[in-house]
Parts: sequence; structure tokens; C-alpha cells
Amino acid sequence: MKQKIALVLSGGGARGTAHIGVIKELLKHDYEISSIAGTSMGSLIGGMYALGKMDEFKQWICTLDKRKVFNLLDFSIGQQGLIKAEKVLKTMQEFAADTNIENLSIPYAAVAADIANRKEVVFREGSLYQAIRASIAIPSVITPVKTETGVLVDGGVMNNIPVNHVQRTEGDLLVVVDVNADIPVQFPAKTEKEKTESKSIYQKKIQEFYSHLHKTNPLQKNEKLSYINVVNQSINLMIYHIAQLHLEQYTPDIKIEISRNSCGTYDFYKADELVEIGRLAAQESLKK
Repeated sequence: MKQKIALVLSGGGARGTAHIGVIKELLKHDYEISSIAGTSMGSLIGGMYALGKMDEFKQWICTLDKRKVFNLLDFSIGQQGLIKAEKVLKTMQEFAADTNIENLSIPYAAVAADIANRKEVVFREGSLYQAIRASIAIPSVITPVKTETGVLVDGGVMNNIPVNHVQRTEGDLLVVVDVNADIPVQFPAKTEKEKTESKSIYQKKIQEFYSHLHKTNPLQKNEKLSYINVVNQSINLMIYHIAQLHLEQYTPDIKIEISRNSCGTYDFYKADELVEIGRLAAQESLKK
């Protein structure tokens, strides 16, 4: 009989892609994921797994060096965020159709933060994609989701490791995956050919994306810390310390850590490498 686990996946931008490698390694060791909860990228990967479409998602995200991907960045002209993220989710629905959370194969929860009402919002029913869209709305970068009574942003603002929202069953193990850990980076070995190939078209395009972000910088362009970097690092610092407080209250049976220095928040062109980083991190934790 397989050991059941309640799996909690943290947010962390592109680093959250490592969750794919972690899940694959857990399944390889005959663990059964009986429930899942996630924030931001953790909600997205967790949702794809619960939907039974994680392999399709991995195949898609690992081809983000193709020309058309940059066109998925639907820049917003408003003041509440730079990207609407609607194109990305619409494209994903071509291989992973939306469904109601209550119809998923396992209990699932996605966390967002309501900045209008200053409270946490946990999605356990309704549209999966609407839940993910709210959970990934990084403040100042991805536009928030407006509801009749609130304004929803990335759940990491309040709870980046939602251990208190994963459904537990008798005899299961609590497994937490933190992609913002304050540990050294453990990169997988790469050949010279792989290093060259990683400098792809998409990498050039993502640099264009960063350039677009910096155009909004009210500070001098030659400053080391741009406006977007200051915002990003400030949010990451806040998220990290709040997450540590949560983990002090809920001690996991297995904790899998990925370094917060593995990649930048928006370095999705490193998907292949991040999946492998996640697999190796899971492998190491399971050995312990």
C-alpha cells in the first residue's frame, strides 16, 4: 500500500517550475498524493497535477524558447500591473481545459490575498483557472483580479507556504516544498552543448521583457537596483519571513528545499534545469 502524502507547494515565480521535478520524484518513490495546496506558481503546478495534465504542462513550459512565446506576454496599459496573464492561461487551456476544483481527482486548495479586505482567500471550489489567476497575481507585475467585493493578488503576500490549508487524512505525511529556501544553489551538471543551447531565442525575448519593465522605472536607469527589482526583492523578503513563521507552527514530515538563488523570478526559459533541480532536491530529502 502506498504512503499517502498531503503536498504543499510554495510560490516563487519561475522557481516554482521545480515542483514538477519534485512531484515526479515523489511518485517514483511510490508516494500517493492524496491532497494538494499551493500558492502562486505552486497553485498552478498543483492544479495541473490534480487535473492530470502535469506532463502536458511540462512539455509546454519546456519549449518556451520558441518565438511565439513572447507574444503570450499581454502587457497592460493600466497602473495596477504590467501584465494581464490572460494569454498564458488561455493558451494552457488548449491542452488542459478548465474545470471546477470540486471535480478534480484530489482535494485542492489555491491561496490568494484580498488587499481590499485585508484577508486571505482560499479557493476550494469553482473555476480552477480563476483560482490560479488570482493566486499568481504578483503585485505591480501581474494585474490583480477584481471581484464584487475585493481585489485579489498573489497569495504569497499573506501565506506562501499554505500548510494550514491542505486537507489531511489519517496516516498521511505532510510534505512541504519551499522554492525560496536560504540554502546554496545545487545546479545539475551540464555539458557545454547544453550551456550553449540554453542561450535560446526566448532568453533574448525575456531580456526584452525586463527592458520593458525597466522603462517604468522612475529612478535613474543606471542605478543597480531598478524600480522593479526593489519591488521584487522587497516582496520576496516579506514572503520569506512570513513563510518561516508558518513553518514554525506546522512542522512538515518531509521538507524539500530549493534555493531562492536558483534563478530569477521570471526566468521561465530555465524550465528544464529547474525541473531537474527539483528532482534532485526531492531525491536528497527522501534519502534523509
